[in-house]
Order: sequence, then structure tokens, then C-alpha cells
Amino acid sequence: MKLTWFGSSTFRVQTGGQVIALDPEGAPAGVDRSELVSGADRVVRAADSLVDVDPAIWRPRPTERLLDAADGLRPVEIWSVGPSGLLLDGDDDVPLLLLGGPVPELGRWVEKAAVVMFGADLAGRCHALLQGQAPGLVAVAGSDREIDAVFADIPNLLDGTGLIALEPGLAVEA
Repeated sequence: MKLTWFGSSTFRVQTGGQVIALDPEGAPAGVDRSELVSGADRVVRAADSLVDVDPAIWRPRPTERLLDAADGLRPVEIWSVGPSGLLLDGDDDVPLLLLGGPVPELGRWVEKAAVVMFGADLAGRCHALLQGQAPGLVAVAGSDREIDAVFADIPNLLDGTGLIALEPGLAVEA
């Protein structure tokens, strides 16, 4: 999985062999929106209507058997998780949960997932996330002050969970 945060809720994600641009219209000034969506297999806009999923009972789809596999890749599945969250499930990758709001109740699947936190109160929401089941990786996207607060507040809660800070425009492989 490759993840690039451009600011606000704008991301470019490579998962399951596909490139997905998320909320290109929300990109900050100075980011070329046409370049952001160039080469993307799918563009998800903030106004798009996605199917809601309950993350407490959701499960990643099973790996496709070679006998059942078609010539191409299965499309990455994308669901809405509350008013400001997205859940992506691509073949041969861990689930990716992007949360810009409150942390919902999550199922055991999150233990193998990557969770990206962006938006307000990063430290408080990371703290709430890590009080439940711990994901494999937490990535935080925000201002330097918010990132510093996260790194000061939650190290004792990590217990094997990886923690990284995202910088605008810098791609990270997870």
C-alpha cells in the first residue's frame, strides 16, 4: 500500500494494484487537481454517495481463489464509515480506514489494518482508537502542533502498533 496525503481530506492511495484519488476537490491551493487524478483507476469525491458499512461487524473480503479469478484485478471496495470516514479493501493488502471524525466501534479486523487519522483533535481521537483494539498501523495527518501532541500523548498505548506522521505531498509505503 502506498499513501500520499495532500492536505485536508485529500489522499492518493495505491492498494490492491489500483490507484484511488480521494476528495481531489478538497486539495489545498498549490496542488494540481488534474495531476492528482491523473492515472487514477478511481476517483472518490466528497459528494459521492457510498454504501455505509458498520465497522463493528464488517470483515475483509476473502482472498479470491485462483480458480475463480478473472484476468484482471477485482476493484477495490470502498465504503462510507460515518460522516467523515472511508474504508478501503483491496486484494493482497491490509484494510485501510481513513477517519476524519469520531472513532466508531471497530471489529477485530482492525488489528491487521492501517488507520489514517486526519482532521481535528488528532491526539484525542488516536487515544480513543488505541483504547479499543489496536490496529497494525496508525498514520496521522495534520499540523506540526497536532502531530507533536499525538506523539507526546499516545506512545504508552501503542503496544506493537506502528505510528507514523504523514507530510503533505510525501508518499509513504505501509
